[in-house]
Amino acid sequence: MSEYDAVDALAEREGWTAEGFAARVHYRGDGDRYSVEYYAPSDCVLYWKVKGDGETAVPVGRDTVPDPLRARIREDLDAAGVDSTAESRTL
Repeated sequence: MSEYDAVDALAEREGWTAEGFAARVHYRGDGDRYSVEYYAPSDCVLYWKVKGDGETAVPVGRDTVPDPLRARIREDLDAAGVDSTAESRTL
């Protein structure tokens, strides 16, 4: 699977969008909002917490992200044919 194939496959999942070599999805739960990005060239996932203004996001460590969200990201990666261990890779 090429980098673009992985991104395109994720973009077919509910809520995901593709932009070049990256795929992105937004989640809201328990009063928190997250933007989650999969980067094909580095085969990793980055989590961003979106502040109340909806315009500002800061990168956050995986250990601060709720487990159900992390599980959902792994499921989406797996369903798109991407190795779900990408979710836990660090840059």
